[in-house]
Amino acid sequence: MNYQESVNPARSLYYGFMSKMFVFSAREDRYDGVIEALDVLIANPMDENSCEALKEIKEFIETRGTEALANEYDDIFSNPETSVVRDTASYYDEGLESAKKRVVVKNFLGKTKIRRNEAIFKDNEDSVGFLVTFMHELCELIIKGETQYETVQHCLFTEVINEFFDEFIVNLYEHEKSNAYKSLAIVLNAFLEFERLYFKVSKPKPKEKVIKIEEPCEYISDEEAKRRAENRIKRNSAALHESCNMEVFTGTEEEGDL
Repeated sequence: MNYQESVNPARSLYYGFMSKMFVFSAREDRYDGVIEALDVLIANPMDENSCEALKEIKEFIETRGTEALANEYDDIFSNPETSVVRDTASYYDEGLESAKKRVVVKNFLGKTKIRRNEAIFKDNEDSVGFLVTFMHELCELIIKGETQYETVQHCLFTEVINEFFDEFIVNLYEHEKSNAYKSLAIVLNAFLEFERLYFKVSKPKPKEKVIKIEEPCEYISDEEAKRRAENRIKRNSAALHESCNMEVFTGTEEEGDL
């Protein structure tokens, strides 16, 4: 057994744990298995800082309960009264919630037998929750001997995850409502560095921040309005044609539902 094979079960556990923490669900069993995963990770930490952070997450859950954890998640990712943390690769790449990176992830997904259960999973394919769940499923398949997915896993990490997770982690750590998730940011940061060693890739250089500025109001003629509308239709049609090459992401549990 080589090095990568030996650490794949641990990587799968980390991704599975992150999936539980980052995927939204209204189900009562949303955080089932988290304490058990924390116990294993605490017993086998990556470093001292992440070990303490894992202990803090466990203490938070044991003293305040999973409902408090779910409320903190909502405050960070969906409460309009707070500075909501964006969690899609497209947003960090282009300042849009659904753009090129989402199509990239859909392409990778289409190359596997893993299918998205849209009845359960509502977030975009390039969201943090989907990405860590996708990586967990890929790890499980590779552990079972389906090594053809190693390339997909490598490309998903280098072309998507590695490009924006650093900025996401900073935003998560600095959020005013972040408590248990502040500790989770520390754990995710340590794991991200481990993954870079695993895939032999470097931390990307910081990107220039993308800011979308609304165009000022202007008067345009009917002819100009028609021309612009036709151009928008052409652009949207091209994008739709590209995305329609994907399959509908549904399937059975045996196929590896997300």
